[in-house]
Amino acid sequence: MDAASGGSFDHLFKVLLVGDSGVGKTSLLQRFSEGSFDEASPPTIGVDFRLKYVDLQGKRIKLTVWDTAGQERFRTLTSSYYRGAHGIVYLFDVTREETFEGIKEVWMPEVAMYSTLEHPATMVIANKIDLESEREVSREQATAFSRQNGCLFVETSAKADVAVRQAFEELLLKILDSPSLLKEGAAQTQNV
Repeated sequence: MDAASGGSFDHLFKVLLVGDSGVGKTSLLQRFSEGSFDEASPPTIGVDFRLKYVDLQGKRIKLTVWDTAGQERFRTLTSSYYRGAHGIVYLFDVTREETFEGIKEVWMPEVAMYSTLEHPATMVIANKIDLESEREVSREQATAFSRQNGCLFVETSAKADVAVRQAFEELLLKILDSPSLLKEGAAQTQNV
Protein backbone atom coordinates (compact mmCIF):
# COMPACT_ATOMS: atom_id res chain seq x y z
CA MET A 1 0.00 0.00 0.00
CA ASP A 2 2.61 2.57 0.81
CA ALA A 3 5.99 3.87 -0.01
CA ALA A 4 7.79 6.12 2.42
CA SER A 5 9.82 8.11 -0.07
CA GLY A 6 8.63 11.07 -2.10
CA GLY A 7 8.75 11.66 -5.81
CA SER A 8 6.01 12.07 -8.33
CA PHE A 9 2.37 11.47 -7.49
CA ASP A 10 -1.04 11.37 -9.17
CA HIS A 11 -3.11 13.07 -6.48
CA LEU A 12 -2.54 15.37 -3.51
CA PHE A 13 -5.12 15.04 -0.74
CA LYS A 14 -5.53 16.66 2.65
CA VAL A 15 -7.16 14.77 5.52
CA LEU A 16 -8.00 16.32 8.88
CA LEU A 17 -8.26 14.41 12.18
CA VAL A 18 -10.66 16.00 14.66
CA GLY A 19 -11.98 14.93 18.05
CA ASP A 20 -11.71 15.60 21.75
CA SER A 21 -8.37 15.66 23.54
CA GLY A 22 -7.04 12.22 24.43
CA VAL A 23 -8.99 10.16 21.87
CA GLY A 24 -5.81 9.06 20.11
CA LYS A 25 -5.52 11.34 17.04
CA THR A 26 -1.75 11.70 17.38
CA SER A 27 -1.28 7.99 18.12
CA LEU A 28 -3.42 7.00 15.12
CA LEU A 29 -1.44 9.32 12.85
CA GLN A 30 1.89 8.08 14.23
CA ARG A 31 0.82 4.45 13.73
CA PHE A 32 -0.29 5.18 10.14
CA SER A 33 2.64 7.35 9.09
CA GLU A 34 5.53 5.71 10.97
CA GLY A 35 4.23 2.30 12.03
CA SER A 36 4.97 3.04 15.69
CA PHE A 37 3.09 3.81 18.90
CA ASP A 38 4.15 6.07 21.76
CA GLU A 39 2.25 5.48 25.01
CA ALA A 40 3.33 8.89 26.38
CA SER A 41 2.36 11.11 23.46
CA PRO A 42 1.82 14.68 24.76
CA PRO A 43 -1.32 16.65 23.78
CA THR A 44 -1.08 18.40 20.43
CA ILE A 45 -0.76 22.17 20.66
CA GLY A 46 -2.39 23.88 17.69
CA VAL A 47 -1.82 21.50 14.80
CA ASP A 48 0.69 18.96 13.57
CA PHE A 49 0.80 17.22 10.23
CA ARG A 50 2.46 14.27 8.58
CA LEU A 51 3.13 13.49 4.97
CA LYS A 52 2.58 9.97 3.62
CA TYR A 53 2.77 8.56 0.12
CA VAL A 54 0.18 5.88 -0.53
CA ASP A 55 -0.16 3.57 -3.54
CA LEU A 56 -3.80 2.64 -4.08
CA GLN A 57 -5.67 1.41 -7.16
CA GLY A 58 -2.65 1.99 -9.36
CA LYS A 59 -2.41 5.64 -8.27
CA ARG A 60 0.26 7.30 -6.17
CA ILE A 61 -1.27 9.63 -3.61
CA LYS A 62 0.58 12.29 -1.67
CA LEU A 63 -1.40 12.56 1.54
CA THR A 64 -1.07 15.26 4.17
CA VAL A 65 -2.80 14.29 7.40
CA TRP A 66 -3.43 17.14 9.84
CA ASP A 67 -3.67 16.34 13.54
CA THR A 68 -5.62 19.07 15.32
CA ALA A 69 -5.65 19.93 19.00
CA GLY A 70 -8.68 18.59 20.82
CA GLN A 71 -8.40 21.04 23.68
CA GLU A 72 -10.85 23.91 23.46
CA ARG A 73 -8.26 26.59 24.21
CA PHE A 74 -6.43 25.74 20.97
CA ARG A 75 -9.52 25.40 18.80
CA THR A 76 -9.40 28.93 17.38
CA LEU A 77 -5.93 28.13 16.06
CA THR A 78 -7.24 25.21 14.06
CA SER A 79 -10.17 26.72 12.14
CA SER A 80 -7.98 27.73 9.21
CA TYR A 81 -6.69 24.17 8.88
CA TYR A 82 -10.12 23.00 7.69
CA ARG A 83 -9.54 24.87 4.42
CA GLY A 84 -9.27 22.51 1.46
CA ALA A 85 -9.62 19.26 3.43
CA HIS A 86 -10.73 16.42 1.14
CA GLY A 87 -11.38 14.11 4.07
CA ILE A 88 -12.45 14.60 7.66
CA VAL A 89 -11.95 11.92 10.31
CA TYR A 90 -14.05 12.26 13.47
CA LEU A 91 -12.23 10.29 16.16
CA PHE A 92 -13.62 9.17 19.51
CA ASP A 93 -12.47 6.92 22.33
CA VAL A 94 -14.79 3.91 22.82
CA THR A 95 -14.10 4.02 26.58
CA ARG A 96 -15.34 7.62 26.97
CA GLU A 97 -18.91 8.25 25.81
CA GLU A 98 -18.46 12.02 26.14
CA THR A 99 -15.93 11.91 23.28
CA PHE A 100 -18.58 10.27 21.09
CA GLU A 101 -21.07 12.98 22.07
CA GLY A 102 -18.39 15.56 21.24
CA ILE A 103 -18.53 14.51 17.58
CA LYS A 104 -22.21 15.50 17.38
CA GLU A 105 -22.06 18.54 19.64
CA VAL A 106 -18.70 20.10 18.73
CA TRP A 107 -16.86 18.59 15.79
CA MET A 108 -19.60 18.15 13.18
CA PRO A 109 -20.87 21.74 13.67
CA GLU A 110 -17.28 23.01 13.51
CA VAL A 111 -16.58 21.14 10.27
CA ALA A 112 -19.84 22.48 8.82
CA MET A 113 -18.76 26.01 9.76
CA TYR A 114 -15.13 25.96 8.57
CA SER A 115 -14.85 23.37 5.79
CA THR A 116 -14.31 25.00 2.41
CA LEU A 117 -15.04 21.98 0.20
CA GLU A 118 -18.72 21.27 -0.29
CA HIS A 119 -18.77 17.53 0.43
CA PRO A 120 -15.54 16.24 1.96
CA ALA A 121 -15.35 12.50 2.53
CA THR A 122 -16.12 11.84 6.18
CA MET A 123 -15.35 8.95 8.49
CA VAL A 124 -16.05 8.19 12.14
CA ILE A 125 -13.31 6.21 13.84
CA ALA A 126 -13.94 4.45 17.14
CA ASN A 127 -10.46 4.17 18.63
CA LYS A 128 -9.02 2.18 21.54
CA ILE A 129 -10.94 -1.05 20.84
CA ASP A 130 -8.08 -2.87 22.59
CA LEU A 131 -9.81 -1.66 25.80
CA GLU A 132 -12.98 -3.69 25.09
CA SER A 133 -13.75 -4.34 28.77
CA GLU A 134 -13.98 -0.55 29.35
CA ARG A 135 -16.17 0.17 26.31
CA GLU A 136 -18.93 2.77 26.79
CA VAL A 137 -20.03 3.18 23.14
CA SER A 138 -21.27 0.09 21.31
CA ARG A 139 -20.31 -0.73 17.74
CA GLU A 140 -24.01 -0.72 16.82
CA GLN A 141 -24.53 2.76 18.28
CA ALA A 142 -21.53 4.20 16.43
CA THR A 143 -22.44 2.41 13.17
CA ALA A 144 -25.99 3.78 13.26
CA PHE A 145 -24.73 7.30 14.01
CA SER A 146 -22.20 7.14 11.17
CA ARG A 147 -24.82 5.89 8.72
CA GLN A 148 -27.28 8.65 9.74
CA ASN A 149 -24.62 11.27 9.07
CA GLY A 150 -23.32 9.82 5.79
CA CYS A 151 -19.95 8.88 7.26
CA LEU A 152 -17.82 5.80 6.76
CA PHE A 153 -17.16 3.92 10.01
CA VAL A 154 -14.16 1.91 11.24
CA GLU A 155 -13.13 0.66 14.67
CA THR A 156 -9.39 0.89 15.34
CA SER A 157 -6.70 0.48 17.92
CA ALA A 158 -3.63 2.62 17.32
CA LYS A 159 -1.92 0.80 20.18
CA ALA A 160 -2.58 -2.74 18.89
CA ASP A 161 -2.37 -1.66 15.22
CA VAL A 162 -5.89 -2.82 14.40
CA ALA A 163 -7.49 -1.48 11.17
CA VAL A 164 -5.44 1.75 11.08
CA ARG A 165 -4.29 1.32 7.48
CA GLN A 166 -7.74 0.03 6.53
CA ALA A 167 -9.34 3.22 7.85
CA PHE A 168 -7.11 5.51 5.79
CA GLU A 169 -7.46 3.29 2.71
CA GLU A 170 -11.27 3.36 2.93
CA LEU A 171 -11.26 7.15 3.27
CA LEU A 172 -8.91 7.52 0.29
CA LEU A 173 -11.08 5.20 -1.80
CA LYS A 174 -14.09 7.38 -0.96
CA ILE A 175 -12.15 10.49 -2.03
CA LEU A 176 -11.01 8.77 -5.24
CA ASP A 177 -14.65 7.81 -5.90
CA SER A 178 -15.88 11.40 -5.56
CA PRO A 179 -15.52 13.40 -8.81
CA SER A 180 -15.64 16.81 -7.10
CA LEU A 181 -12.93 15.86 -4.57
CA LEU A 182 -10.84 14.22 -7.28
CA LYS A 183 -11.06 17.41 -9.33
CA GLU A 184 -10.05 19.48 -6.29
CA GLY A 185 -7.12 17.13 -5.62
CA ALA A 186 -6.01 17.44 -9.27
CA ALA A 187 -6.14 21.23 -9.00
CA GLN A 188 -3.95 21.15 -5.89
CA THR A 189 -1.53 18.76 -7.60
CA GLN A 190 -1.10 21.25 -10.44
CA ASN A 191 -0.25 24.00 -7.94
CA VAL A 192 2.58 22.06 -6.30
